[in-house]
Amino acid sequence: MIKSNSIFSDPDLNSEIEKNAKHKVIEKGAILIKPGDEIVFIPIVIKGSIRIIRQDLDGQEVFLYHLYPGQTCAMSLTCCQSGKKSMIRAIAEIDSEILQIPVRLTEDWYQYPEWKAFISNNYNNRFAELLQVIDLIAFSNMDKQLLHYLEERSKALNTRVLEITHQEIADELHAHREAISRLLRIMEQKKLVRLGRNNIELLTT
Repeated sequence: MIKSNSIFSDPDLNSEIEKNAKHKVIEKGAILIKPGDEIVFIPIVIKGSIRIIRQDLDGQEVFLYHLYPGQTCAMSLTCCQSGKKSMIRAIAEIDSEILQIPVRLTEDWYQYPEWKAFISNNYNNRFAELLQVIDLIAFSNMDKQLLHYLEERSKALNTRVLEITHQEIADELHAHREAISRLLRIMEQKKLVRLGRNNIELLTT
C-alpha cells in the first residue's frame, strides 16, 4: 500500500492516491522525464531529490530547481494542463522514490481542498525559485550563478563534496567549460571551494 498520509491528511484523498498512484523507485542519475516526453503522470517526491533542468530545441540546458519530499514539478503540471509535451529533464539527484499521479486525475482531485492547496503552494514555490534563477541570469555575474548552482547541488546531495566535472556544470549553466574552470580557480583562491580530480568541495557555510 502506498503511504501518502505523510503528505496529506485527508483520508478520502489518501484513499484516491492509494488506489490510483504508482510507487516508483529511481536510482541516482536515472532520468525520470526528458524533453519531448508526453506527460502522463505528475511526480510527487516522497524520498530523495529530483533535479529539474530546462532544455531547448538545440539541446542547451539550464538548471532550474530541485524537488524534495512533499513537492511536485510545476513545469510538469503546466505541460499536462496545456496538452504540451515535456520541456524539462528530471534526473534523480540521489536514490529517490516518487508517487506517479495519473494526469487524468489531477483536475478531478481539485474537489479536495488539500489537493488544491498542495498544487497552488507548489506553483508558488516553484515560481519563486524560477524568479531566483532568472534574477541570477539577468542581473548577476556568472560567479554568483555558479556558487548558487553548487550550493543547490550540495543541499540536494547532502554533502559538501560534489563528484562533478567542469563540463557537466557548464552544460547545466549554459556556459563554456573554460569559463567555468576559470571561475572555479578564482573561487578556490577566495577559499570558497577546494578543487580535486572530478570533484569540488564547498567551503562556504
